[in-house]
Amino acid sequence: MGSYKLNDKKKVVKRLKAFKRHHSDRYMRVGESWRKPRGIDSCVRRRFRGTVRMVNIGYKNNNATRHQIKGGLRKFLINNLSDIEILLMNNQTHAGEIASTVSAKLRVDILNRARELGVSITNAHGRVRKTPVE
Repeated sequence: MGSYKLNDKKKVVKRLKAFKRHHSDRYMRVGESWRKPRGIDSCVRRRFRGTVRMVNIGYKNNNATRHQIKGGLRKFLINNLSDIEILLMNNQTHAGEIASTVSAKLRVDILNRARELGVSITNAHGRVRKTPVE
């Protein structure tokens, strides 16, 4: 039983590059995380040509396709075995992703249970060894 897309719309990502704070490349004391420029003479706030782009609502992605991964599914974080049972009813719309804090031993148990239930896991190959190394 294969999974189907939540909708048939093609995902349009309007901007992949992160918005960097103005003058973060010029001064070490100015971090890269975005802050809105508020100065009265700020060329970025006044949107002059050749300056960095400012964050605005027009860059927001479509609500129908936001948070979707490539197969058209949405991610659901799995921390333990009981979290897979939640995905049983939503396996057509959501895919599981095993948390980074989960041990390798528990990962194998989670993957076996997901295989039984027919739940797709996005990072199924992470930290799971196929053959023991001697």
